[in-house]
Amino acid sequence: MNHSSKKVPTGILGFPVAPMDQSGKLDEKAFEQNVEFLLQEGLSAIFVACGSGEFHALSHQDYRLMVETALSAARGRVPVYTGVGGNITHAIELAKLSEELGADGYLILPPYLIDAEQEGLYRYLSAIIGSTELNAIVYQRDNCILTLSTLERLLEHPQLVGLKDGHGNMDLNIELTQTIGSRLAWLNGMPMAEVTMPAYVNLGFSAYSSAISNYIPHISRLFYNALLNGNQPMLNDLYRHVILPINAIRRQRKGYAVALIKAGMQIVGLPVGTDVRPPIISVEEEHYRKLEEIIKVAFDRFPEPRKEVNPQA
Repeated sequence: MNHSSKKVPTGILGFPVAPMDQSGKLDEKAFEQNVEFLLQEGLSAIFVACGSGEFHALSHQDYRLMVETALSAARGRVPVYTGVGGNITHAIELAKLSEELGADGYLILPPYLIDAEQEGLYRYLSAIIGSTELNAIVYQRDNCILTLSTLERLLEHPQLVGLKDGHGNMDLNIELTQTIGSRLAWLNGMPMAEVTMPAYVNLGFSAYSSAISNYIPHISRLFYNALLNGNQPMLNDLYRHVILPINAIRRQRKGYAVALIKAGMQIVGLPVGTDVRPPIISVEEEHYRKLEEIIKVAFDRFPEPRKEVNPQA
């Protein structure tokens, strides 16, 4: 398989959530609506069952259902990636399942609990990447921080197409990007990635995961367009009135990286509910109200552009 011809994510990446029904299982209809919303809003790739999708707590059945639903909704219009990781046996099983179901690739989340040596990380990642022909993206964060030499060893796998950075060590990022260059796609996966994207874009990071795109995707688009076009006044406005205030709430509690997305979606009328799977906690009432106020400002100050009606869509 020629991996250079496969769909490698660029631009603003959508990470749908995992809505729950009353029994704690995946709400398939609400999840499908989430994916459809992201597709209609023009996001360039869909990543299912990753951090925002509560990978840590999904049953095998719900995982399969999320992948099948996303692929059905996307219909090949954008690449669909899955999340794998944690327990290595489980990670390889999910990578093979993703291949069987027809996903374009997967994002490798950190290994379970173990703080490993570089050789151990290499063996862990190499085993997963080599288990399928799918595109693989390594997630640089937490207990999976690779040195340049380890990442270069992994380049022996043509399946490895990208690195997503959620660590934020800019010295290391410069060393990696300037040495490896265009062999890999570089994705910004920092918490509230809009905050750091100006520091990443000049290093060759052409894509980022946008949590707020689940509920105010027009802000994500405005932000990225302003960044790429050097529109500093627009960037300043977006940071001051929307991005930094939301980020301030996100930092109030552990797990808000996920819970705040569901709260935002609830506020704008997307039916996913605010329940999250343990050990994540739901957004507290005071923070929910503050988010409501910020979202109102976002729509008042930065109105959504009118969409053209396409009867065939």
